[in-house]
Amino acid sequence: MNLSRGAASIFVPDGGPEGEALARTSHLGIGAHPDDLEIMALHGIGTCHTSRERWFSGVIVTDGRTSPRRGRYADVSDDAMVKLRLDEQKRAAELGDYSALVALAFTSAEIKDRQNAALIADLAAVIAATKPDVVYTHNLFDAHATHVAVALHTIAAIRTLAEADRPRALYGGEVWRGLDWLPPAHRIELDVSEYQALGQKLVALFDSQIAGGKRYDLATAGRKVAHATFSEPRVTDAALAVELVMDLTPLVRDPSLAVDAFAAAVIADATRAMKEPLAWK
Repeated sequence: MNLSRGAASIFVPDGGPEGEALARTSHLGIGAHPDDLEIMALHGIGTCHTSRERWFSGVIVTDGRTSPRRGRYADVSDDAMVKLRLDEQKRAAELGDYSALVALAFTSAEIKDRQNAALIADLAAVIAATKPDVVYTHNLFDAHATHVAVALHTIAAIRTLAEADRPRALYGGEVWRGLDWLPPAHRIELDVSEYQALGQKLVALFDSQIAGGKRYDLATAGRKVAHATFSEPRVTDAALAVELVMDLTPLVRDPSLAVDAFAAAVIADATRAMKEPLAWK
């Protein structure tokens, strides 16, 4: 598979042929930075972990060179950080038993403020090669501009494909904003209770981020447990950990649906739900 950036790479943890690793993919994660997949797509990773019928593959769009750093990572150069973060991501792919890991090697600046034709083509090529049943990417309301850019480019890439090559479902996960405010029609709760230990081990591999100043390990696990407990006040917990995703599937099924109109409709639905009279008991 030809990718646009010279620094782009494909890593197959079990050492098999790239084409076979991509073709067997059933669940595909597309994240902006190294560690985004492990934070927002644990459901896909866990569903496929140790299975030989289902396989998770990951795509990392940017190289992560501008990540904040302190402590023993304070003086690490941007180029060294790129290599360090990719090495961490490869270790996560090995531990998570990923089928393949594709690093596209764009910078945030290249994709953030405009549509990038090269990125759309790269993503379309990966999705066409994998033909996944489910794709996980960022949600449209993420507070990180690079994350939203990746979601928008993912949608654009899927829309270039023939209907038979598009995924059955497209989910937008949580990183830099929670999704508990979404109304039920737009929110899906994914039970990740049995994957908690795996998720904690995966996120812990990104030491450059954790020791570098961000406790993603604690925050990620805590968010999923909080969703399980606080999702419903009147019944006991149905799960120990829950991953919330925004259902972006309508944008796959209807390529004529404008993304901004879809997002505005979601906000309108949430606003109406918040205005409903409280049922005091």
